[in-house]
Amino acid sequence: MALAHAILSVLINSPCSGYDLAKRFDKSVEGSVGFFWEASFQQIYRELNRLEEQGWLQAEKVLQENRPDKKIYSVTDLGKQQLCEWIATAETATPFKSDLLVKLYAGYLVNREIILTKLETHQSQHQQRLAVYQEIEKKFFLQPQELPDELKFQYVTLRCGIQTEKAWLAWCAEMIAFLSNP
Repeated sequence: MALAHAILSVLINSPCSGYDLAKRFDKSVEGSVGFFWEASFQQIYRELNRLEEQGWLQAEKVLQENRPDKKIYSVTDLGKQQLCEWIATAETATPFKSDLLVKLYAGYLVNREIILTKLETHQSQHQQRLAVYQEIEKKFFLQPQELPDELKFQYVTLRCGIQTEKAWLAWCAEMIAFLSNP
């Protein structure tokens, strides 16, 4: 997926400034796209300029007192068309990258306690992320069938996150038990 499509997906229903958009890519913000797509401020601002040049976004300048002016970005009809075409195209499974798994692959080279500690740390991180996702679910998605379509599709991504974290937790528990009994 290109960053362009992630930006269009965020802006399609909620025009905002580049600064506010960048916050939507922050994992610490509830309901943000940052839970499944990362981008730096620099990447986002560079892409905003490119999308505006292509006519996929338009920016309205907002004058501010005692602050630099800001731009509010919104998706144009051409941008919406591009996003819809991208959604309709086939995708392939994204290759899975994990520093932890590469380290485990060669884990026999170090003391087993080092690996067990890594697995326990990983387990704790996934437990924390699962708790965040479950809190978001309780706060915003108590009755998912009654949600408007926009929120139903956000719920779909949240459920993927919840199931992924549960799978990681089950795997961590299994591997800790397996490696604890050589």
